[in-house]
Amino acid sequence: MSVKIWLNIALAHSIVWLAAGNGFAQQLENGDTKFDSYRLPKLKVGKHDWPQWGGTSLRNNAPRGRGIPIEWDTETGKNIKWSTQLGSQTFGSPIVANGRIFIGTNNGAGLIKRFPARTVDLGCLVCLDECTGKFQWQYSVKKLETGRVQDWPYQGLVSTPVVDGERLWVVTNRGEVVCLDTLGFQDEQNDGPFTAESVRADDEADVVWKFDMIGKLGISPHNMCTCSCTFAGDALFVVTGNGVDESHINLPAPTAPAFIALNRRTGELIWKDNSPGAAVMHGSWSSPAYAVLGGRPQVLFPGGDGWLYSFDPAGDGQGGSKLLWEFDCNTKHSQYVLGGRGNRCEYITVPVIYDGKVYVAIGQDVEHGEGPGHLWCIDPTRRMDGSDISPTRLRGRTGHARTRREAVSGFSGELIQPNPDSAVVWDYAGQDHNTDGKLSFDERINRSCAQPAIADGLLFLSDHSGMLHCMDAATGKYHWNYDLFAATWVSAPLIVDQKVYACDEDGDVAVFELSSNRKLLAENYMGNSVYSSPCVAGNTLYVGVKNRLFAIESTDAK
Repeated sequence: MSVKIWLNIALAHSIVWLAAGNGFAQQLENGDTKFDSYRLPKLKVGKHDWPQWGGTSLRNNAPRGRGIPIEWDTETGKNIKWSTQLGSQTFGSPIVANGRIFIGTNNGAGLIKRFPARTVDLGCLVCLDECTGKFQWQYSVKKLETGRVQDWPYQGLVSTPVVDGERLWVVTNRGEVVCLDTLGFQDEQNDGPFTAESVRADDEADVVWKFDMIGKLGISPHNMCTCSCTFAGDALFVVTGNGVDESHINLPAPTAPAFIALNRRTGELIWKDNSPGAAVMHGSWSSPAYAVLGGRPQVLFPGGDGWLYSFDPAGDGQGGSKLLWEFDCNTKHSQYVLGGRGNRCEYITVPVIYDGKVYVAIGQDVEHGEGPGHLWCIDPTRRMDGSDISPTRLRGRTGHARTRREAVSGFSGELIQPNPDSAVVWDYAGQDHNTDGKLSFDERINRSCAQPAIADGLLFLSDHSGMLHCMDAATGKYHWNYDLFAATWVSAPLIVDQKVYACDEDGDVAVFELSSNRKLLAENYMGNSVYSSPCVAGNTLYVGVKNRLFAIESTDAK
C-alpha cells in the first residue's frame, strides 16, 4: 500500500469526532437523544450557523431556533428583516456560515457588470452578507457547450454548498467540483493551487481548486449536475450526475463512476465507484449523507438505479470503494417507463439519519409528473459486510440483480423471495382510507423530490403532488396529511421552534404545530415559487423564492 493511499485512509478516519456546536445542539434539542453516537466532525462555523444542506451530514432539516415568526408579509415588510434579488431561477438552498450566506442561482440579476442580465446565461453561486443581505461576490460558471442535454438553459447553479471555516465546496452545472475561498478576493489573497482566475476583484470568487468530473472521469450528466456534497475528515463525498443522453434511452458512459470521494484540501481523487453502472434509469441528481452508525463510519449514496448504497468513507485503500450494504428502494415488480408512466423510481432526494435509522423517499424527474412513490425506514446496522439488505431478493438470475427498466425480467427460473437479511424497519406506500380498493393521490406517498424532516419522533414529508404527510418516525404509523394544492420540488419541510414549515411551487409557506394532530397555524404568500429548502440560523428564517432571498425575523425579538 502506497504512503499516499495510507494517508488518505487515515485522513478519512482520523477526524476529531466532536459534535459540531451547531448540529449537536440543534438535533439534540429536537429529541434525537442518540445524536452523540453519530460522532460528526466539528466544523469551523458559528454555533447557530447552517453550513450545509440539512445543517449536518445527517441531512435532517430541523435546526434550533427561538421566536421564529409564523406570519409575515413580503409586501408590507411585516417581520421581513431584509430581502435581496437573486437570479430569475433559484433552486439552491441558502447556507449560512460565519456571517455570510451562499446560494446557487442564475445570472438573471446581473450582479457583476461584465455579465449583464438577460444577455449572458450562467450558473452562479452568490455570496451575501448575513446581517444586511448585501451582495459580496459571485462565482460565475459558463454553460456547457453541449447545451440542454447536459446543462439546461437558465437553470443556473442548482447545488447547495458545504462550508467549513474559510473554505466552501460546491458542484457546478459544468460537472465540476470546486473549492472556493469564502472571503473571495476581499482578503486580498489569491489562494491556490488554482491561481488562473481571469478577473480578480472584490465581487469575484477566489477558486482554490477544481475537479472536472467530465474531463477526468468521463461522466455524462443528464440536463445538469447537481449534488449537495458533504464530508468526513478530508474525504469529500460527491454524486457525479451520470445519466442518459437526449434520447432518454442511451447511457453514454455506463462505466463512469457514480460516486466519488475527493480530498477536500487538494481536490485529489481518493476513490470511485460505479455500482449503478448501466442500470441508471434517467439521471443521478441526489446527495450523500454521513454518520457513524453501529460503530462504523458510513457514507450513504442514493443511486440513479433506485438503490441506496452504504460505503466505508475511506474506500478499499486501492482507489476503489468498500461496500457495507445496499438496499433496493423499488419493489421487484416495478418497471421504469419512458416519460414517467412507470412505477420504478430513482432518487432526487437525500437520505435522512435520525435516532440511528435511515429514512429515504424515492421519486422521478419533476417533468415526469405525478406518480406513486415509497418511503422507507432502514436499519443501517443490520449487516455491514457488503450484503443486500433489501426486503426481497431474486433467485435464478446469474450475476448482480441490476437491470435498468425492471427488476424482474420474466425469464424462466427467476423467483422473488423474502430476504432474511432485510433491514426494513417499516415502509409506507399508502393506505386505503376510504376502502375503495385503490390508492388515490391523497392516500399514497407520491413521488418525492425532497427529503423528510424529523423531530420529537414525528416525520414530515412533502411529496411532489403537494401532499404534506405526518407519520410516527419509529413505527411508520400514519397521523395526517394536508393538501398544499401545489407541487413541492426539492423543498424539504423545516421543523423549528415546535412548528413545521412547508413550502410549495405556488409560493405559499404553510405553518403547522409540531403535533400528531393536524393544526394549521398560518399561511404566508412569498410572491413567487419556492423550489428550495428553507433554513434557520441565528433565530432568522431564510426562504429563497424563484428570484429573491428573504430573511424573516420576528420584530418582537428585536
